[in-house]
Amino acid sequence: MSSRVSTGIDIVIPNWNGKMLLPTCLRSLQSQRRPEIHIIVVDNGSTDGSVSFVRDTFPWVEVISLPENRGFSAAVNAGIKAGNHPWVMLLNNDTEVHTDCLQTLLDRCRRHDDVEMFALKMCGFERREVLDGAGDGVLRGGVGYRLGTMEIDGPEYDLSRDVFGACAGAALYRRSIFARIGLFDEDFFAYLEDVDINLRAVRAGVRCRYLPEAVVYHIGSASSGSKINSFVVRLSTRNNIFVIAKNYSPALLLRFLPAILVYQLFWLLFVIKKHQFVAYLQGLCQAVVRLPVMVRRRGVLMDVPRLSDRELARRIIESERQVVSSIMARRAQQGKGNLALRWYLRIFC
Repeated sequence: MSSRVSTGIDIVIPNWNGKMLLPTCLRSLQSQRRPEIHIIVVDNGSTDGSVSFVRDTFPWVEVISLPENRGFSAAVNAGIKAGNHPWVMLLNNDTEVHTDCLQTLLDRCRRHDDVEMFALKMCGFERREVLDGAGDGVLRGGVGYRLGTMEIDGPEYDLSRDVFGACAGAALYRRSIFARIGLFDEDFFAYLEDVDINLRAVRAGVRCRYLPEAVVYHIGSASSGSKINSFVVRLSTRNNIFVIAKNYSPALLLRFLPAILVYQLFWLLFVIKKHQFVAYLQGLCQAVVRLPVMVRRRGVLMDVPRLSDRELARRIIESERQVVSSIMARRAQQGKGNLALRWYLRIFC
């Protein structure tokens, strides 16, 4: 019983019409079943028979069936509330977990009393030598970046280290942090909700550690379709403004304003290039409507013990340097130049 109390893990898997994806994910977990591991699939109103399929094929999995698609944040929140173990692992349904991943996580839970979040090593599902993410960084523009994304895996990513945060597609959280910083913001629905929670966690003094030994293989964009579509652009545009409104004090907003404007300009040019300007405008309009709500939530966050604006700014700028360095490494591997990024580092970092 003492082992269960100290190291047990609830694994929460949100699902929306992922019947074809779930067998790979759940079978990779089935081979690692332990008494202190509890698996919860939260279904977001699927119409493809996901719920009955999981209940019939994997009866050891708890299924929570929501009546409609309420988004990623609502699904994981339902799973977090349903569990009772001291650790919560969030896992995308389009993943395969390496054979010793759960044992690695249990070992690290026992050994790292001072760490409350862990970022797992995410690799490509088809090309497993290519990274999908090795911990999350953040940009002053209010967006996140999975460090190492699309880079060839190498020795530098075999080293455990502290990172700004974790991608919610494969992350481990000490349950107690949600009592301090709150659950995932359901207004985000999907995209950037983990950027928001990473910022809230860092502000509250939470330490996040990247674990290269804990590996998952990720397909990516399996539920939403292509990586760039009107749905993604609309929510990403809206939620980017949500992140800034919730997490930047007026002083921090003023300090980061040049970098925010640079990011917004490049994002606008990108969505125009992808013929998604209408979706971009829709995202802006939705952000304006909900802006007062986000500002009020920022006020609540400012009332709890937190890092100073100066220290938070230092952490964000340090993380942005790591992000830009990772992007430059990827571009160098692809034979592309980095002149603009070098100038960005000189001017803004």
